[in-house]
Amino acid sequence: MSQVSGIEGYAEAADVLIDKWQVISFADQHAPVMHLIPVKPCKVLDIGAGIGTDAAALAAMGHTVIAVEPIKEFRTAAIALHDSDHIDWLDDSLPDLSVLHSRDERFDLIMLSAVWMHLDEQHRTQAMPRLASLLTESGLLIMSLRHGPVPHGRRMFEVSAVETIRLAAAGGLESILNVRTESVQESNRHIGVMWTRLGFRI
Repeated sequence: MSQVSGIEGYAEAADVLIDKWQVISFADQHAPVMHLIPVKPCKVLDIGAGIGTDAAALAAMGHTVIAVEPIKEFRTAAIALHDSDHIDWLDDSLPDLSVLHSRDERFDLIMLSAVWMHLDEQHRTQAMPRLASLLTESGLLIMSLRHGPVPHGRRMFEVSAVETIRLAAAGGLESILNVRTESVQESNRHIGVMWTRLGFRI
């Protein structure tokens, strides 16, 4: 696969990030949206799955997870850290998700954590209809948007909840959650990083 736009700087810092991310729990990271996550086992798509913390937690809850991660170093670490028959790992990326699209699957829940702000405006406009097309009839999309200083060597954009809700609405998605929170990482809180948690339903 060709170089994916938006992942700049991550492979180079993979060793540090893998260690750093292992101390962040699923429950802490997703406390603002936990009430939206289905209790009944369902099909979940985790896009930008990183080292697999979310995918593993969702699989442990009984869900079947496809975890999409374009960075080889993170996929390798995730598979080593979280050995599960309920997680299928894919090398794929937004805005097209071409590998996943060819499989013609639909999902009850799509998790898109700390990903959307890596896409430029054109890619965000392309990606939203693709995400909507991957949801089941009553499917749910949960997203998080990062706000604050951009780490050195990374590619991020300041993306608003207003724009994201507008794009989602154009794709037939209804906004059901819009909450702004502090970062769970102390180092990020110190530099003023904030997050917006969004939930959408077909």
